[in-house]
Amino acid sequence: MAISPTQRTLARLKKQNFDLIEIVEHFNFFSKKRHDCFTILDIIAIKDGDTYGIQVTSYSNISARVKKITNSIALPFLRKAGWTILVEGWRKGKDNKWISIIKDLS
Repeated sequence: MAISPTQRTLARLKKQNFDLIEIVEHFNFFSKKRHDCFTILDIIAIKDGDTYGIQVTSYSNISARVKKITNSIALPFLRKAGWTILVEGWRKGKDNKWISIIKDLS
C-alpha cells in the first residue's frame, strides 16, 4: 500500500523532533467527505513553543491549497495567534525519491 502525503509529513515532523503532532483532518461518514480543521489544516504540530498548521497535498495541488488558505476566514486569526501556516506538497524526484515543497503562508 502506498504511503499517503500526510504520513510522509508526519514522518518528517517526527524526524525533526517536533514535541506534539496531531492529524486534525477527519472523514465525516454522513457527508462522505473529508473535513480539515478550520477548513484548511490537516496537521497541527508544536515545537519549542511554536505552533504549526499544515495543509498536506500533492505537488500538483499546491497552488489550489494556497488559494484556499489565502481566501479562508481562519487565516487572519491564526496569523494573529502567531501560528506558522504551511502548505506541503509531495512529488517524486528524478531519482524516484519523494521530495516535499513547503510554502509558508504565515
